[in-house]
Amino acid sequence: MLETQAKYNIGQIVKHRKHPFRGVVFDIDAKFSNSEAWYEAIPEEARPVKDQPFYHLLAENDQTYYVAYVSEQNLVPDDTGEPVSHPDLPDLFGEYRDGHYPLEYQLN
Repeated sequence: MLETQAKYNIGQIVKHRKHPFRGVVFDIDAKFSNSEAWYEAIPEEARPVKDQPFYHLLAENDQTYYVAYVSEQNLVPDDTGEPVSHPDLPDLFGEYRDGHYPLEYQLN
């Protein structure tokens, strides 16, 4: 049985290690749980290992808002202290405080 411990928490703000975006964690998969087509679309030299936590993020960059699916190895904590302005945040979370967003919606 695979046992993993997620490094980041729901409501935490993280940023991508290589790409210029940041986001709020809204769900966590203990291991890769997306489609094989999605995985194969990643260049082989950049593909993350599947047996690690993967995070669903309400993400933003300088140009747009979107949902991202990112491996733990490609995330680092966001230490800017700045809130995220993704328009879907109020659907899941309360007001930004103490560096994170409190969950306001019960996920399954």
